[in-house]
Amino acid sequence: MKLVVIGGVAAGMSAAARARRLDPSCEITVLEKGDTVSYSACGFPYFIDGRVRSLDDLVAYTPDEFRRERNIDVRTAAEVVSISHARREVSLAGGERVRYDRLVIAAGARPDANNIAGATLPHVFHLVSLESTRALCEFLKSRKPRSAVVVGGGYIGIEAAEALRSRGLAVTLVEKKPYLLSRNDMQLTGILKAHLEKFRIDIRLETAVSGITPSAAGEFPCDLVVLAAGLKPNVELAADAGIELGRTGAIRVNERMETNLSGVFSAGDCAEAHHVVTGAPVWIPLGTTANKMGRVAGANAVGKRERFGGIAGTAIVRACGLGVAVTGLSPAEAKREGFVAVDSWIHSRDRASYFQGRPTSVQLVADRSTHRLLGGAVVGEGGVEGRIGIIAGAIQAHMKVEEFQDLDLAYAPPFAPVWDPVLIAAQQLLKALP
Repeated sequence: MKLVVIGGVAAGMSAAARARRLDPSCEITVLEKGDTVSYSACGFPYFIDGRVRSLDDLVAYTPDEFRRERNIDVRTAAEVVSISHARREVSLAGGERVRYDRLVIAAGARPDANNIAGATLPHVFHLVSLESTRALCEFLKSRKPRSAVVVGGGYIGIEAAEALRSRGLAVTLVEKKPYLLSRNDMQLTGILKAHLEKFRIDIRLETAVSGITPSAAGEFPCDLVVLAAGLKPNVELAADAGIELGRTGAIRVNERMETNLSGVFSAGDCAEAHHVVTGAPVWIPLGTTANKMGRVAGANAVGKRERFGGIAGTAIVRACGLGVAVTGLSPAEAKREGFVAVDSWIHSRDRASYFQGRPTSVQLVADRSTHRLLGGAVVGEGGVEGRIGIIAGAIQAHMKVEEFQDLDLAYAPPFAPVWDPVLIAAQQLLKALP
C-alpha cells in the first residue's frame, strides 16, 4: 500500500511517522513544497529576540533522518499542483505524477494580508517560515530600524511585538478588533493591554491598517512592519479535487480525519476540528492540534479506526514575562453560542506567600442552568501552563463546577498554596450560580 502525504510540517510528519509505526511495510512518501520539514514555527519569535541561537535548532528532523531512521521518503521542493482522485495520483509543479492508494492532505495555512496595500514591500515581514524569519533578522542587523508596527493582536503578533521591543525598537501593535488574542473577552484584553503598555508597547485596538508605505503602516510611522493579521487555510488544492470544505472555510473532516472522498484524509491547519464545548466544527490553527490530528490521520490511513476527540482551543502566550492562557469559551463567546454564561475572576498567588508567591488571576466560565464548565483563562508569571491544563481537562471531561471544585490537586509551599487559585475560582463561581 502506498501512502502519500501532502505537507511536511506538524500534521504531515506526524501522520507519516504514525503510519510508519503501525505499518512497517507501507510505502510512505511526503511531498513538501518548501526546503525544510518538521520545524517549529512557534520558536520563530524567540530567534528574533535571541533566546534561540540558530534556526537550525528549530528543525526537529531532516529529510535524510526520516529516510534513514524511519524509511519515509521525504521530498522537499515538491509542490503538488493538482489531485486526481479518480486516477489516485497527484501532479507536481514539474509535471511528475505520484500515485497513491491513500492520501493525507496536511497543506497547512498561509498569512492573510487582508488585502493590505504594500504588503510585499521589502520592509514588511511574516513570521511563518524559516526563510521569512531569517530575512527579518537580517533586516534588523543590516538596516537597524528604530520603530516597528505589528499588524495583528493574536499570539504571533503579541510575541513579535515583545521580540522587537526586546531589541530596542519602538513598537506599535495594531488590532482591528476591540480585543486581543482573537478572544472576545474585554477583561482579559484589559489586563494584557495594561501589562504590555508597561513595557512601552503602544496598543491600538479597533484600528485597521489598509495600506503600507516605505515609511508608515496606516497612520503610524515606522521603519519595519510585521504582518500577523491572521491565517488562511490552504484548501484550494483540495477543493479543486472535489473535497468538501466546511462552514469555516477549512477542509471538512469527520472524527477519523476522513474527507468526503474515500481514502483521502486531512489534518492540521488546513482542516476543521470538532469543538468539545459547542459540538460545532471550528478552525483554530494551533501546533498542538495539528500534531494530534496528523497522528489520527496517519493511523487511519493505514487501516486503523482511531478518532480525534476534538479541541477546546487551549492556548498560551508569554507577553513580556506574563503568561496568558485561555481555553474553551469566553463569556461573550458562550452567550453567542446560546449558553447563559456566568463567569468569575479571582486574584490570588501561585504559591505560598512565604515562598515569594506571585500574583495569579483565574477566570472560569460556566453555563447557568447546567453548571457545566465552558471556558477559562489564567494570567500570571508562573504555573500558568499547569493551571490552564487543569481547566482544559475539566472542560473536555464535561465537568460541572461542583465537581471541579473538589479536584484533588497537589500542594506544597514551593509549588502551590493550600487552596489552588483554580479551586478558589470555582468556589467564587458557585456563589454566582443558582
